[in-house]
Amino acid sequence: MFKPVPMVRLSLVVLERDERPVLRYLGHAGLVQLTRTVAGPDTAPLAPRDRSQDAVRCDRLLARVENLRRSLELPPAAEPVEPAALSLEEVEAKLCSLEERSGPLLKRRQHWRQRWGELTDVCEQMSDYRGLEIPLDQPEPSSFLHFVTGSLPSENLERLRVGDNVALLPLPPQNGRQPFIALTTRRGWPALEAALQQAGFHRETLPAVAGATVDTFSEKCRREKEQVAGELEQANAEWQTLAGEFAKPLAELRQLVSQERRLLDAEQNFPRTETAVLLTGWVPTAAAPPLAQRLREITGERYVLQTTPPENLAEEQIPVLLRHSRLLRPFEMLVTAYGLPRYRELEPTWLVAVSYLLMFGMMFGDVGHGFVLACGGLAILFRSRKAQWRDAGLLLLLCGLASIGFGAAYGSYFGLPQLKRFAFWHDPLEGDPMAFMSTAIGIGIVLMSLGLMLNIINHFRRGRVLGGFLDKFGVAGVVFYWGALALVLKYPTFKSHNLVTLAVLLFLAAPVMAWALKEPIELLRRRVEPAPVPGNSLPGAILQSLVEVFEAALAFLSNTISFVRLAAYAMSHSALLLAAFMMAEQVRHLSFGGGPLSVLVIILGNLLSLVLEGIVAAVQALRLEYYEFFSKFFSGSGQPFKPFRLVAEPQTG
Repeated sequence: MFKPVPMVRLSLVVLERDERPVLRYLGHAGLVQLTRTVAGPDTAPLAPRDRSQDAVRCDRLLARVENLRRSLELPPAAEPVEPAALSLEEVEAKLCSLEERSGPLLKRRQHWRQRWGELTDVCEQMSDYRGLEIPLDQPEPSSFLHFVTGSLPSENLERLRVGDNVALLPLPPQNGRQPFIALTTRRGWPALEAALQQAGFHRETLPAVAGATVDTFSEKCRREKEQVAGELEQANAEWQTLAGEFAKPLAELRQLVSQERRLLDAEQNFPRTETAVLLTGWVPTAAAPPLAQRLREITGERYVLQTTPPENLAEEQIPVLLRHSRLLRPFEMLVTAYGLPRYRELEPTWLVAVSYLLMFGMMFGDVGHGFVLACGGLAILFRSRKAQWRDAGLLLLLCGLASIGFGAAYGSYFGLPQLKRFAFWHDPLEGDPMAFMSTAIGIGIVLMSLGLMLNIINHFRRGRVLGGFLDKFGVAGVVFYWGALALVLKYPTFKSHNLVTLAVLLFLAAPVMAWALKEPIELLRRRVEPAPVPGNSLPGAILQSLVEVFEAALAFLSNTISFVRLAAYAMSHSALLLAAFMMAEQVRHLSFGGGPLSVLVIILGNLLSLVLEGIVAAVQALRLEYYEFFSKFFSGSGQPFKPFRLVAEPQTG
């Protein structure tokens, strides 16, 4: 419940001929995280194979497959396929055959698509000038007349001053621009060009076609466009048929080459002898016996398997795998967003589930709003196929149920005043607000104390006894925190028995002294070890301890006060609904439409509270988890368990 999945280190010796079958099984089973091992006298004498050339070849084949898939506009395969066993030579030959069959069709289709686009552009360009019988012949250098075609912003046409020797023929405006034709003499051309440029003129050059006009050339383009449309339709039909035929073979080739690429990467991790290979990795303890049985079948008992518990290995080397029930998976998502625990750290998912729902419900207590959240969560849960979305839907559902529970205690049903009398407790704005805030701080004290206990256990589990006692969040921290709380809450009692000085010495001074001595003691311990570890000097260690003393005292104070937000946001949620109903009451007295408008104000107020306060409560509850709870015991620096897979892990759940 509090631990990651137990792991063992695996060392497997197989014959070279059995390496590929074993790796294929491991890749399909997804049980083992493979690790790289250096050749040497304690492993195997020969270095891992260099498969970089084959890897480059696989990358090139994958690029060709993807290029052909994009050309055929094939979507990704919905489900993994199981390709036939082919060598890279056979894959390349099959891919060449597919490329040869598809190449001419793809080029022909691309040609007709390009020609269709060109003709469409020409027809659109000519459409503004049809019916004007404008010649498309290239003007002779000795021509007396000069004309231009184009457009300028519509508002600039009236301000255009082109002189007396210019004829302007406006055309129907388009998209805020005014197309027109301007005709002038060869002598008036420079003045016309200068005026047009100043007015923001955009020239549109018509194609030069000997012996043709705009109308005759447009008709020719239209007829050619109809012919191209027929050719393109035929090419598209053949292309669709080819895409349907090639979809499965290309998916199989892609899967096969991808698997080969992963196998090549794996083979470069393992040292070897002339005839055998040493495979190493991590496997969940429970999966080791069935793994051994399957290896026996694959290799015909030609293998040596050794599993080693990780007790004597560095914690950073051990991968972490979390495995929870469906109900806890959404909260595992919250934990891993912060980071993974180290292998020997306590795993807090179920504590996060309880505390997060408690804090969210307390800040967002309303039966109606919780019901809306629960319905939204159910919709996501049952309509989504992706595991991540289903987990998010379940989290939303559980948060909605927590909100319903606290809403029933507060008597809040969409904030309706008439239903407050059914409260199991009372509205957050009623009663003693200081008592409500004290309750919120009490929740924080419990959660922080739990974090301190978990930190002490973590230190002892990892063999750090000194840290367990002297750490700022260790035993000394517990004594300081609980002692300070006792002094604050029971000061009159201590004073009446003349125990204030003794309590200060035991509960405050002694822990502070322990914190101050921790780093110097650690420094001395490292220096007397058989293999001394370099570190700070003694003055530096003392200075570091003093800084940590200040940080610890400040952290205990600020973290505890931070839980006041549980009560503050609960009251703000209630106050926002109260404000909506007060505003609705004022609107209701309007002479015209007061009743419907007051209902609208209530609905909008609830929507604002649902969205704004819901987001705030979710974020603040998560903040309290991360900064006030996790900071006491949770490193978040664990390395995830990444099993070797030949096929990507499915995303549906």
